[in-house]
Amino acid sequence: MRLIYTKPKLRDLSQGSRIAFARQFRFMTQDQLSDKLGLTGECKRRTMTRYEKGIRNPKDDRTNEISRILNVSFDAIKKYDFKEDIDIIYTLLWLEELIPNYQIELEPIFNLYGKNNLNIDGFLDEWEKMRLKRKKRYISYEEYIEWKLNYSIENKEL
Repeated sequence: MRLIYTKPKLRDLSQGSRIAFARQFRFMTQDQLSDKLGLTGECKRRTMTRYEKGIRNPKDDRTNEISRILNVSFDAIKKYDFKEDIDIIYTLLWLEELIPNYQIELEPIFNLYGKNNLNIDGFLDEWEKMRLKRKKRYISYEEYIEWKLNYSIENKEL
């Protein structure tokens, strides 16, 4: 049997779609993820299906466990409320996956008080460098997605 690799596709920006993308990127089935989460019974796959379709949203502790199993940042798959800079950052990263051929060009962002938002500006600089590396094929698609799925503003020199 010959397997063909297909890139995961992001359906929309919902939490469920992001979880499904990360799961597919890790080559896991819903059953495998359910087993690693310790779900049991006839309906174990139904829980994952409901998460991925957005019928149910996992609580933070379950989302944390999913992120650990999939080896991705909690921030990549959490439900966004846009109270933190990382929610904006990940929305931009996911938007690139949702509309891959759309050219995203962003200028420095100023918050309501007129000061640079250092977290977002730092991210934009790093993102541009990573996009250039990908474009020039210094890194693979998989390495680029790995960077995106594990991006963190913690421990960044601002």
